[in-house]
Amino acid sequence: MNAKAWPSELRVSKDRKTLTVSFTSGERFELPAEYLRVLSPSAEVRGHSPDQKKTMHGKRRVEIMQVEPQGNYAVKIVFDDMHDSGIYSWGYLMQLGREEETLWADYLAELEAKGLTRDK
Repeated sequence: MNAKAWPSELRVSKDRKTLTVSFTSGERFELPAEYLRVLSPSAEVRGHSPDQKKTMHGKRRVEIMQVEPQGNYAVKIVFDDMHDSGIYSWGYLMQLGREEETLWADYLAELEAKGLTRDK
């Protein structure tokens, strides 16, 4: 992440389905709750090594309940499925925004390959 690119705004939409992140660099991303949930940086999702990574599924309707600051470097997002252990650094949020198309396509391909669905 550009050292000068700090978040200037974090806003949860009224329907709780989107987190808008604006950076001082001028970049602005609207990140869907489902996307943030399935790509959570938590150990629950990522595991402690690549072979422990889990494919989250059934999260199409997940909502953001809360966004909590973590020092001056990140936020913790609390979802309505009670997942709250992911710490989203500013750099990770920027990466999720910049690479959304590719990361989402990879996630959908992974779901299909494993016979999983976005719905419960």
